[in-house]
Amino acid sequence: MYYIVYMILYEKAVQKAFKKGDIPRKTITFFHNAFLSLDLTKDLNLFNITKIKGNYKRDYYRLRKGKFRAILYIDNNDFYIVYIGKREEVYDLWQ
Repeated sequence: MYYIVYMILYEKAVQKAFKKGDIPRKTITFFHNAFLSLDLTKDLNLFNITKIKGNYKRDYYRLRKGKFRAILYIDNNDFYIVYIGKREEVYDLWQ
């Protein structure tokens, strides 16, 4: 029997923000559990996820939790989390 393993990969900037305390532990736990659920089900309708509008090389998505937003993209069934930050920061950078 073979198992297909998918990955959830965090950019270094996200890891650094978490270590510095810019992202509360409760928030990062929610996001990580959401990404694990998405990785398991591949159903983007489970959470409040929308595609980000814009002219980007790939399709980016936004996951919302309170004041925080996570920006991610999916490539070969792997989830790449490129940014987690407060709402106003995310929308300044991604729109």
